[in-house]
Amino acid sequence: MGELNSDIQYLSGVGPKRAEMLRKELGVATIGDLLRIYPFRYIDRSSVQKIASLDASEASVQIQGRIISETLYGKGGTTLMQRVLLEDGNVQVRSSAQSEKQEAILLKSASRLSVIVDDSSGTLEMVFFKGIRYNWTRLIPGAVFLFFGKPQEFNGRLNIVHPEVDPPQKDPSVPGTLTGVYPSTENLKNAGITGKVMCRMMNAALALCLGEITETLTDKVMKDNSLCSLKFAIKNIHFPSDSYALQKAVARLKFEELFFLQLSLLRGKFRRSRFEKGIPMPKVGPAFKACYDALPYELTGAQKRVIKEIRSDMMGGGQMNRLLQGDVGSGKTLVAVLSCLIAEGNGYQSCIMAPTEVLARQHFINISRYLAPTGLRCALLTGSTPAKERREIHSGLEDGSISVIVGTHALIEDNVVFNSLGLAVIDEQHRFGVDQRARLWSKGKVAPPHVLVMTATPIPRTLAMTVYGDLDVSVIDELPPGRKPVQTICINQSRKPAMFKFIEEEIASGRQVFIVYPMIFVNEKMDISNVEQGYEEIVTRFPLNKGYKVALVHGQQNAETKQFNMDAFVAGRAQILVSTTVIEVGVDVPNASVMVIESAQRFGLSQLHQLRGRVGRGAEKSYCILVKDYKTSKESQERLDIMCSTENGFEIAEADMKMRGPGDLEGTQQSGLPVSLNIASIAKDSLLLSQARAYAEQLLEDDPALEKASNALLLKELRKDKYNIKDYSKIS
Repeated sequence: MGELNSDIQYLSGVGPKRAEMLRKELGVATIGDLLRIYPFRYIDRSSVQKIASLDASEASVQIQGRIISETLYGKGGTTLMQRVLLEDGNVQVRSSAQSEKQEAILLKSASRLSVIVDDSSGTLEMVFFKGIRYNWTRLIPGAVFLFFGKPQEFNGRLNIVHPEVDPPQKDPSVPGTLTGVYPSTENLKNAGITGKVMCRMMNAALALCLGEITETLTDKVMKDNSLCSLKFAIKNIHFPSDSYALQKAVARLKFEELFFLQLSLLRGKFRRSRFEKGIPMPKVGPAFKACYDALPYELTGAQKRVIKEIRSDMMGGGQMNRLLQGDVGSGKTLVAVLSCLIAEGNGYQSCIMAPTEVLARQHFINISRYLAPTGLRCALLTGSTPAKERREIHSGLEDGSISVIVGTHALIEDNVVFNSLGLAVIDEQHRFGVDQRARLWSKGKVAPPHVLVMTATPIPRTLAMTVYGDLDVSVIDELPPGRKPVQTICINQSRKPAMFKFIEEEIASGRQVFIVYPMIFVNEKMDISNVEQGYEEIVTRFPLNKGYKVALVHGQQNAETKQFNMDAFVAGRAQILVSTTVIEVGVDVPNASVMVIESAQRFGLSQLHQLRGRVGRGAEKSYCILVKDYKTSKESQERLDIMCSTENGFEIAEADMKMRGPGDLEGTQQSGLPVSLNIASIAKDSLLLSQARAYAEQLLEDDPALEKASNALLLKELRKDKYNIKDYSKIS
């Protein structure tokens, strides 16, 4: 594999400067790395269109025409020089320059070159702001060229800015080729690494290394999944011989990425289930029964199903590693409490870790209420717990008198020692670093604790099987009876007076209101709402002397101020809470009936859904009002329309992922997945992902450790650094 691993600078046409730029911008260090940068789309250069048929909505067009004039413009639009094709075929030059030297000065001072092209159906302007001297010299009136680019409308006429220019087709009946368009950046373009240069480099890399490319998949895997060879795929992904060859290449490379991603995740899961022992918890003690019998309502069918799944895991003798998904308000906390009571019934402690003090405190209040009939001791440990209380909690954990501890990252400090930790519940786990979670996992003395990961952000199935590919997944897909739907409406700024009148009426009826802003302070570069100005507007509109109390909460307040203001709202002393997204999770105020989200177009779908989940928790009708700014893009409006059309968190999550890829759903980007994906997309390739996962499962069922000689090639590929995944099964 000599040439494939060679430094990229030694490839023909690269050199040290371009190599540094490729390394910095695309992460390309070797020739092999370059070949794994794939085109993200292809330009069909097989057809030449007529100018008369062009439309500004087209992504890119190719025309062939004769240049009839070219004009150099200076600053302010003044004409410096012009060359025009006359009817007799001669070229007339119009210029104020009297000599070649003066002409060179005019060329140097020119800011724009306009070239008019005719193809007998019409004329079209080509505009150049760079490379003016080169194009003035090359594009002589009377000459015929192929022009390729994106048509756009300017002053009522179409033009193409900086088209690609090639010699004309000698025989228009001979089709062109599919040309790859590669990922690029402004820095790459400025360094001269254009699309054409990338194609030349790929061509040189293939000529040098194609013979070195060796297979990563076994013959059986390729045959079972109807895949072409890797060599064929690499060649045709860059320079497809036809559309069918491209289709085969794309399918092969996508499957390979998704298959090895799933194989690497599932291998850990299969190893754990076969070889690693957990803490067996066969009993359900009296505390579980006391809590269950005291519940004022019947559990939903989904809650009962999930508790059975969790109990089955905890009884089985293996270590539970389960992801619990549930929409806002679906009853995940109660499931977590009952899981803790299963652990307690078998003589083990539990901890519930939350990412913020606000959420931890809210959990503690709710969990203490659930545990009241059991008589068990529950405690709260956060960064602001006083020293004396902290010492008592440490002691209670060590001697086993505390059965359930709720806390933040304070739970993973070295001086926190458990007597017998049997279950770790991690809420909103994507907010914790992997190493932080590993430290919590290591606090089990006898064996690793069972792990239950909870998330209130519904995750699309395909993303869940990738990000949490080694965890078993439980879904609470029912809301408790009695929860009323939240009516969601979208308004613009002009309707805010009517909105304030409505808020007045809700407060007069004894209700409370959230008003959320995307920013804390004024940002001069962005004309969007901020909580600083918003608070002033709200206290002016709802003044204290008229009996209104407005609380303010944002991330730059100290913990004491934030908690005081939050408590005022929770206790009902303040009717309005003005805040940033710090209230996104964990704030439970059943009396709040209105959620106003200012500059709603600035938020992602999953975040809007989380914020909406703060209302609709009581018996009264609730509302979510999305206030958009006057300038709202088409894509942003689509997000707001989706919010108004459905309350189903899983539908929203699917729509979110389709609109912007995995993005920061669960804080995970494509590049942040366990194995990087260069061509496959979790959002777009769900069927292929399911196929790859099913095949990986089938293969591991037969050979969990990939020890058979027939799987040696797969094991060799998995041992490469890029598949060196931390054992997520032990840290969730």
